[in-house]
Amino acid sequence: MPGLLLGDEAPNFEADTTQGRIRFHDFLGDSWGILFSHPRDFTPVCTTELGRAAKLAPEFSKRNVKMIALSIDSVQDHLSWCKDINAYNGEQPAEKLPFPIIADKNRELAVKLGMLDPDELDKEGMPLTARVVFVFGPDKKLKLSILYPATTGRNFDEILRVVDSLQLTAYKKVATPVDWKPGDSVMVVPTLPDEEAKKLFPKGVFTKELPSGKKYLRYTPQPE
Repeated sequence: MPGLLLGDEAPNFEADTTQGRIRFHDFLGDSWGILFSHPRDFTPVCTTELGRAAKLAPEFSKRNVKMIALSIDSVQDHLSWCKDINAYNGEQPAEKLPFPIIADKNRELAVKLGMLDPDELDKEGMPLTARVVFVFGPDKKLKLSILYPATTGRNFDEILRVVDSLQLTAYKKVATPVDWKPGDSVMVVPTLPDEEAKKLFPKGVFTKELPSGKKYLRYTPQPE
C-alpha cells in the first residue's frame, strides 16, 4: 500500500515547484522538513492554511525547519494562487510565499505518498489530495504523520508545538506529556534508571505517588 510509515526514509523525488525544480533530499539538506499537502489551488480552506503557514514561516525557520507544500495543480496556477494567499494575509499580492509549492498535476507524488482522500472528489470524479503533514528529521526519516480530511483545516500552531516536542525528545531522554508547551515540565522516559536520571537532570526529578505504588510518573524541568 502506498504511503509512509514512521521511521521510513523520505523518497528522494524530483518535482517542479514555485521556486524551480528540486530534488527532495537536496532541498532538505541537514535541516528538519515539513511537507504538507493541499486538495487544490484556489480553494477556501487551503488558502487560509497557506496564509497561516506563511505567517509562521519565521518560527519554523528559527527551528531549522524547511517547509514545502504540495497541491495537484500546475506551477503557473500555484503562482497565481500565491497572489490570493498574500492578499488574504493583508499583504501585497506577490507570486511568492516563504516556501515552495510542489506541482503534482498528475497526482503521481500524492499516490506514492498515500495522500489521496477517497471521499473527496473533483468534478472529473478524481480523488483530491487529503491534508497530510509529514515531518522529517535531519536523517530524512519520517518523525510525524498527521492526516486530515479535505474538509478540515489544520492547526499550524499545533504543528509548531509538535516540532518543538520532536526536536526536544530527539536529543534529550524525555517525553512531553499531554498539552505540553515549551517551558513546561517534561517526563523522564521509562527506560532511564533513577540514578542515571538524577545525573542527567540536575534540576531534579519529581515522582508523583500513585495508588499502584509504581513510580513511572517522573517529571523534570525542561532541559536546555
